[in-house]
Amino acid sequence: MTARRYGLIPAAGQGARLGGETPKQYLDLRGEPMLAHAVRALLAHPSIVVAFVVLSPDDERYATCDWTALGDRIAPLWCGGPTRRDSVLNGLVAMANVVDPDDWVLVHDAARPCLTRADVERLIAAVGDDDNGGILAVPLADTLKRADDHERIAATEPRERLWLAQTPQMFRHGTLLRALGGAAVVTDEAAAVEALGLKPRLVPGSLRNLKVTYPEDIALASLVLASSS
Repeated sequence: MTARRYGLIPAAGQGARLGGETPKQYLDLRGEPMLAHAVRALLAHPSIVVAFVVLSPDDERYATCDWTALGDRIAPLWCGGPTRRDSVLNGLVAMANVVDPDDWVLVHDAARPCLTRADVERLIAAVGDDDNGGILAVPLADTLKRADDHERIAATEPRERLWLAQTPQMFRHGTLLRALGGAAVVTDEAAAVEALGLKPRLVPGSLRNLKVTYPEDIALASLVLASSS
């Protein structure tokens, strides 16, 4: 049986660095919540069967959004946890009744609304049937400084072979479930998979696939989306 592909978007966070009362994933971006852009970008690839969106149990905003255009290709899961790792793990458990262990899961940030179909296509093609999985990433271009406790430069780090991780991050459901189940503290899915001894593939992504983290990123994301509309 051919492995299927599913999306998983953790969207239970509050986006504290952006400030304000509205969770980051629901901030307005060109007339829609940022989450809608991220979901639609992932589902632009026709091979992705369903995108599961992991929400906080007390999320009341999701139901106020119009998701009808996506039909049954979007499925909310109100099982988000206090951290990204918890939300993704809870989502993997919740979707296990419809997803096989060998099926692929593409985990994508709700705060990356500018993902292109070409990015997803490149990731899927590069990973193929490689059980190590893979992630979108870009080689580090800037000089990297390590700080001391007083915010002074302690060292300049060589940037060769350093990459900035992006999403989607693509792994088999069973592998990712096992990896996150055994990793209490990780900042992305690849780190948990690495702890199993696997070596995920680094697939060149795009700088336009930016992560909205600070207030000025909203305007930048809007410009990127406008340039492709």
